[in-house]
Amino acid sequence: MFSRFKTALAVSTLAAGALVAVFGANRGATAAPPVEHNSTAPEFTGIDKWLNSQPLTMQQLRGKVVLVDFWTYTCINCIHTLPYVQSWYQKYKDQGLVVVGVHTPEYPFERDTGKVSAAIKQYGLGYPVAQDNDYATWNAYGNQYWPALYLIDKNGQVVYTRFGEGNYEHTEAEIRAQLAKAN
Repeated sequence: MFSRFKTALAVSTLAAGALVAVFGANRGATAAPPVEHNSTAPEFTGIDKWLNSQPLTMQQLRGKVVLVDFWTYTCINCIHTLPYVQSWYQKYKDQGLVVVGVHTPEYPFERDTGKVSAAIKQYGLGYPVAQDNDYATWNAYGNQYWPALYLIDKNGQVVYTRFGEGNYEHTEAEIRAQLAKAN
């Protein structure tokens, strides 16, 4: 009986390791520790395609307040946050806010640019979206979550992060505070 248990345990351990390897490969191994507050925001790197914009760099965006939103189009939590992100973009773009969506796929089928473009249209997103199929920008930020927001001040420093849904009023207050400092 004990030997059957040991065999079953060994098989389940191997299967769990295989699942971690498969799902870890889909999500991208985090190459850097998570970006900390008051550290310089990493550059957008390894971007497959820019949608709604020409390619952008963090260096170009110095002097502006930047909200980086990591999302993917089939993530229900991401879908719930998109109306807020779009609203902030519309409300504050003329005051110096730049929103950049970084679409990082959770599943292989989400790598298709046509499907990402269709989602952008479906959700009415007017801001730039960087397609990060190889997780290069995701890894540069040390990101681990969908959705994830990184607010970057006019000097290029990460000043606020939010992972998951909710706390929208606080996030908007942080955006307004950074815009007031920048102007």
